[in-house]
Amino acid sequence: MYAVYILVNRKHGTLYVGVTSNLSQRIWQHRSKAVPGFTRSHGVQRLVYFETTDSLLAARDREHRLKRWRRDWKLALIERDNPNWDDLYPTLEP
Repeated sequence: MYAVYILVNRKHGTLYVGVTSNLSQRIWQHRSKAVPGFTRSHGVQRLVYFETTDSLLAARDREHRLKRWRRDWKLALIERDNPNWDDLYPTLEP
């Protein structure tokens, strides 16, 4: 199972789009600042959106398409499924 996800630092704040084969572990890495990079330097660690697929190619394709989307489209995508911008990390199974 592969996941495409969006992290934020706060509502309507900095966005990060990523892809992973282990969503709970990857989000934990972002939250614990285990890996240097964009999310660590910008404090982006709140999971507000994700979608899953069985295909790595489909997940990577979706990630690349989302990264090219306009910011307002990404915000609308988040708000469609998560209007309160709740942190979804606690809902993930380990």
